[in-house]
Amino acid sequence: MTLANGLSLAYIGDAYYELSIRKYLLDQGLTKVNDLHKQAIRFTSATGQGKAMQALLESGLSETEIGAFRRGRNSETIRKPKNADLATYHLATGFEALIGFLYLEGHQERLDDIIAKSILAVEQNLE
Repeated sequence: MTLANGLSLAYIGDAYYELSIRKYLLDQGLTKVNDLHKQAIRFTSATGQGKAMQALLESGLSETEIGAFRRGRNSETIRKPKNADLATYHLATGFEALIGFLYLEGHQERLDDIIAKSILAVEQNLE
């Protein structure tokens, strides 16, 4: 893989994670588009991704995975977050970069594990 910058990793990671969450919600039996959208936001918002990333950092990541996360987290962006503070936004960008890195490197088993842990972290945080 060509060494992608943090925002490029986050770009592809965002798309992959969004698709994974949509599939997860369909697998849960949701069929109404409005309900699907409302539920997806819980997972794909900067707040949801930030909570998922915090749980992942606590559960342990490899040095390579932490490096990918940091590349996204530390990337400079001109966008201002709409619905999250700057720290949460950077955490979420790092999360997306980690997902993008694992996807581009072809680490499907680890990617599936990370997404499952992320879903669990968001679900547990909402109870």
